[in-house]
Amino acid sequence: MAVPKKRTSIAKKRIRKNIWKMEGYWIALKAFSLAKSLSTGNSKSFFVQQEQERNK
Repeated sequence: MAVPKKRTSIAKKRIRKNIWKMEGYWIALKAFSLAKSLSTGNSKSFFVQQEQERNK
């Protein structure tokens, strides 16, 4: 027979939720940093092929 589980305290729920939110924050921060380095051309981990303008 199934037995209901005990309720998780509000403090534990809040801690877990904040950890989950912070993971997303750090991933977004890294993505923004990588995009910034790519746009300025200072990236050392990615090689972006630059298009050359042709004068006609």
